[in-house]
Amino acid sequence: MKKIGILFGQEHSFPPAFVERVNQKTGGKDVVAEFVKIDKVVQGEPCGYDVVIDRISQDVPFYRAWLKNAALSGTAVVNNPFWWSADEKFFNNALATMIGVAVPKTVLLPSNQPPPDTSDKSFRNLAYPMNWEEIFAYVGWPAFFKPFAGGGWKNVYRLHNPEEFYRAYNETGQLVMMLQEEVKFDMYFRCYSIDQRNVRIMPYEPRHPYHLRYQTEWQAPREILQKVEEGVLRLNQFLGYDLNTVEFAIRDGVPMAIDFCNPAPDAEAASVGQANFEWVVEAVSEMAIRKAREHVPGRNNCSWGKFLQAAVNMRRLEELV
Repeated sequence: MKKIGILFGQEHSFPPAFVERVNQKTGGKDVVAEFVKIDKVVQGEPCGYDVVIDRISQDVPFYRAWLKNAALSGTAVVNNPFWWSADEKFFNNALATMIGVAVPKTVLLPSNQPPPDTSDKSFRNLAYPMNWEEIFAYVGWPAFFKPFAGGGWKNVYRLHNPEEFYRAYNETGQLVMMLQEEVKFDMYFRCYSIDQRNVRIMPYEPRHPYHLRYQTEWQAPREILQKVEEGVLRLNQFLGYDLNTVEFAIRDGVPMAIDFCNPAPDAEAASVGQANFEWVVEAVSEMAIRKAREHVPGRNNCSWGKFLQAAVNMRRLEELV
């Protein structure tokens, strides 16, 4: 019997619906799903699950360490906890530019305050002051100022000029931030990406209050929606995420990827709406069942993106030459 577990926090609707859907589909014959239970964690020992759907480790370091141990022991963890620990928004933007997905102009900035246990000598490689005039000219105004990693709209500023920037910069402490061009869009979509193959394009209005953002409609031409779907798949296949959301703003007919580092995306029925909720429960259940049935004990059962796979394949080729 293969076993699927879901690790979660304050969610109410998605985890029980997922467990119920998996067990309904399999009838408990070869695959069963349940809420994860952790009673002890011993190095190198299997956790007892063939597949784990992770919805909370971004907020709980103990869970992230447990998941890495589980993955090392052969569990297929969604999403890959090793890549998730290394991933961040600025790298994702840089990768997008390399694979042909349009993104806003973005620059990375050092933290306003030095990290703990550092001194002036720790920053001898950093030019000071920064070339602010060139940075501002490249990005333009208005601009968004936000952490290079993280989410949930925490510590995000919309700025209009250098004076506002310096004021905000002084408030960010030890956070590493990035300054990003504001995209004035004609349409906006939030897209589920499941299993690096299934996409759900959802009309979305980020300027509305949170509970109303999915209650909008955009009349998008088919070719625009096709470009959005292609961009969603390309990003997630290169990043290796099996469960993610990608946000695209449409500017002058061009889809611009705004945010695509959401490996524990909102899936609550009350916020995403019943139709989107039903779709994501079904898609994640199908993916989890497939992964459980394909699970091979002792094998590396994590998903790895094309970005890392290409690097590994190149190294193998070099070794053969």
